Amino acid sequence: MIIDQDQRHPRIWYPFSSMKGGYPVKKVVRAAGEYLYLQDGSQLIDGISSWWVNIHGHSHPELAEAIYEQAKNLEHVIFSGFTHQPAESLAERLCEILPHQSEKIFFSDNGSTAVEVALKMGVQMLYNQGAEKIRIIALEGAYHGDTFGAMAVGARDVFTSPFQPLLFDVDFLPFPDKMNEEKALERLENLLNDQIPSLFIYEPLVQGASGMRMYSAVWLEKALERCQSKDCLTLADEVFTGFGRTGKLFASSHLKPQPDIICLSKAVTGGILPLGLTAANRKIVSAFEHQPFSSAFLHGHSFTANPIVVAAANKSLEILERPETKMRMEWLCKKQAAFRDVLLERGIGENPRVLGTLLAVEAAGGVGDGYFNSLRNEIYHHFIQHQVLLRPLGRTIYTVPPYSITEEALESIYKAIIAWFSR
Repeated sequence: MIIDQDQRHPRIWYPFSSMKGGYPVKKVVRAAGEYLYLQDGSQLIDGISSWWVNIHGHSHPELAEAIYEQAKNLEHVIFSGFTHQPAESLAERLCEILPHQSEKIFFSDNGSTAVEVALKMGVQMLYNQGAEKIRIIALEGAYHGDTFGAMAVGARDVFTSPFQPLLFDVDFLPFPDKMNEEKALERLENLLNDQIPSLFIYEPLVQGASGMRMYSAVWLEKALERCQSKDCLTLADEVFTGFGRTGKLFASSHLKPQPDIICLSKAVTGGILPLGLTAANRKIVSAFEHQPFSSAFLHGHSFTANPIVVAAANKSLEILERPETKMRMEWLCKKQAAFRDVLLERGIGENPRVLGTLLAVEAAGGVGDGYFNSLRNEIYHHFIQHQVLLRPLGRTIYTVPPYSITEEALESIYKAIIAWFSR
């Protein structure tokens, strides 16, 4: 039995949490594979890969060893005026496997900053080319991070309302679900026809934090084709969808037209350490090649390309590309699709859906919209009582487990989902 005892430390300001309460904070003493082991002696199946990052499971011995070996040799060095082999190896490999013919990789430290870098690259490129006005286009309901640029291109809601006066203007397209596909394309075409230098940022195929909202690859291909015909820069935020989540190595791999920039983070290190990457194609890179220093891309971080972090990313990518890992990913995709079919056949939940290793379904009822639907806490506590960590997005129940999850643990998640709808 899980005891809902709140163990938050008085000196810690916890993220996405009210100081008046919210989810009880549980103290984790260790983790291994898909399991979190708590101070009270109980354990939880981590059904969301701890915010979508631990694709190989917790405490992977090879990742730990890679970190240890790198720390013994080179723990950190300024990345301006210096370079090192781990960063060079990762950049080379990513440029080989990214679907948009990436030419250069810019290192930062998390998903939000990967997006900030992408936005700044795109805006400065247009500025360097003489643009007096720049239009930024995004999808309604987007989430791209919590820094100011990332907030500006995301949904304008309670998360961003205190900062609204400080956010730059963005033109939002209706979310292109089946009801709004034509409307969204028409809106995009009207914006592009104004001939204002533009860039379009999007989460390919699924908006994660917005409730695992999925949309058509056909629609996105049409949107990208229209953007490219008007020289509108395209930025794919693959912070969530990268490294296998959608059934392909990258969500953009499902598409024929490719973006100019791809943003990566989360699973890039296997969830071990934070790292952000912004991958730019030839079009972007060439616009900066012959600029004077005053017009160079003057951006960086103290921990840019930290060798220990990048060593973890190299090892994670090596593990991800192994045949046995690919087989596990294919198995997980099939299991998720099969369980979606079970939900559909039994009429369980609203809109059961799958994209690769991601499964989502809506619970009916509750009060309030989106993330703040009143079922959120009930759903969370239900799964905790069933020894499963699933952190709902309002009334959206979803699971994105590590690729290494055992069949027994995955079936436990499915039983807990069925139990919620059988109450």
